[in-house]
Amino acid sequence: MIRKAEKKDVPGIIALLHQVNMVHYEIRPDLFKPYTTKYTEQELEALLQDPSKPVFVYDDGGVLGYAFCQLTEVKDHGLLQDARTLYIDDICVDEQARGRHVGSALYEHVLNFAGSIGCHNITLNVWEGNDPALSFYRKMGMQVQKTTMEVVLK
Repeated sequence: MIRKAEKKDVPGIIALLHQVNMVHYEIRPDLFKPYTTKYTEQELEALLQDPSKPVFVYDDGGVLGYAFCQLTEVKDHGLLQDARTLYIDDICVDEQARGRHVGSALYEHVLNFAGSIGCHNITLNVWEGNDPALSFYRKMGMQVQKTTMEVVLK
């Protein structure tokens, strides 16, 4: 079952945040620290209270996956059209639950949620080298909107 995350889900989400961090650390150890998380338990509890940043969990007797989202809106911009966007800040499926369509179910839930609140689109970022994630999002129908490039100086 997919639902909005609650305080009771924090330990399960923290465990998944560790998994995501290690994927990022393995790809970019120059940017990411190992064995840490993006949020502390306290920061996560506060985040769950922010309606502009919904967090969804796949609950099957425990948290098997999550989707962190952020609602953004462009209004009365001189160049850009008015638009609501749901940005997927982070999505994770427990390593032990992969291949069970947890990610697809989470993505579809986010897609339906975004449509129900009048979003124009859904966006996200994928780190270069995270080929499984890139393949998954393409399979879900996503396509490249823009590309961020870099040159590492040290």
